[in-house]
Amino acid sequence: MQIGMARGIIKHWWRRSLKIAAVWSICALTFFCLFQMALRKSSARSSRITLSTGSAIANAEQRSILYTQLAKELDEKGAVFLKQGQTSQSLSLSDLFTIKDGMLTPVLKVAEPPVRANVLHLNTEFSVPISDAVKSILLPYFGEAIWFQNSSMYHFSMFHASHHITPVPASEKEIEAEALAVKEVSKSICPMHIVLDKVVLTSTGVLLGCWQVVSGTDPVTVRAKLKSALPRAPQKQLYNEAMLHTSFARLLAPPKKLSEEEKKMSDLQVFHELVSRLNRKIAGLKATVSELWYVEEFDLLALALNGNMKIRDFSFGCSEA
Repeated sequence: MQIGMARGIIKHWWRRSLKIAAVWSICALTFFCLFQMALRKSSARSSRITLSTGSAIANAEQRSILYTQLAKELDEKGAVFLKQGQTSQSLSLSDLFTIKDGMLTPVLKVAEPPVRANVLHLNTEFSVPISDAVKSILLPYFGEAIWFQNSSMYHFSMFHASHHITPVPASEKEIEAEALAVKEVSKSICPMHIVLDKVVLTSTGVLLGCWQVVSGTDPVTVRAKLKSALPRAPQKQLYNEAMLHTSFARLLAPPKKLSEEEKKMSDLQVFHELVSRLNRKIAGLKATVSELWYVEEFDLLALALNGNMKIRDFSFGCSEA
C-alpha cells in the first residue's frame, strides 16, 4: 500500500513537473522571439540612422565643394558683369535693369508661359538683419549701381515645374494639381535649421549667401520629393541638388566711392575686401526655414525683381519631436 502511495505521489509530481517545464519553455521561447524582434528593429533603426547621418555628411561636403568653387569663380572668370555679361540664368544684365533718372529700375518682361518655381522662404526675422548688413557695407560703394533683393522675398530655389529655358505649358487645372502635389510634399518636410556658411560674389555680380544644414530635411531630399511629385517638370533643373543659397544683391558696376588706400587696389581686390567684411559680420548666422512656396512668376525673375507673381505658401507639416 505504501508502495502504491509512493508511486502515486511520484506520478503526480512528474506530471506537475512536466506542466511547469512546458510553461517555462513557452515563456522562454516567447521571450527569445520578442528579444530577436526587438534586436532586429533596433538594428534596422540603427542602420537607418547611420545611413541618414552618412547622407547628411555627404550632402554637406558636396555643398562645401560647390561653395568653394563659387568663391573661386570671380578670380577665374573675372567680373563678367562689368562687361554686361550674362546672369546665372542666361539672361544679360541689360535684359534685367535700366537706369532712369539716376535710379536703378528692373526691366519686367512677361514670362510666357509663366515660370512655376518651388522655393523655400526665409522669414523676415532672419532676412531683415542680413539685408541691413548688406546695405550698410555695400550701399556707400555702389549707390544706384546695385540691386538689393527684397528682404521679404529671400528664398532658396528648389525645383522648377517650368522655367524660361525649358517652358512646360500648363492649364489652370494642371497648375492647381501641381500646387496640391507640392502641398502634400510640404507635409513631409521637417523644419530646416541652417547656418550661413559664407557669402560669395559670383562672376555675374550676384552676391550669394551659401548655407549649410544643421538639422531637418536636407535640400537633396526636398528636391527628390518635388521631382517625384512633379513628373512633367524639366529634366534639366537650374541648380545643383545639394545647393542651398539665396541672393542678397546684384552688382552692376565697379565701386565708386573709394578711400585713398582703396584707389590703389584693383576692382577685384575691392570686391574681395567687401565680401570679407560681410563674412566677418554675418557668416555663422543661424536661421530656421519652415515654408515651401509654389510660385507662378508672370514676369521673368519676378521673385528677384519684385515682378508680378502668385504665391501659394505651405507650412512644413513634419514634427521635430
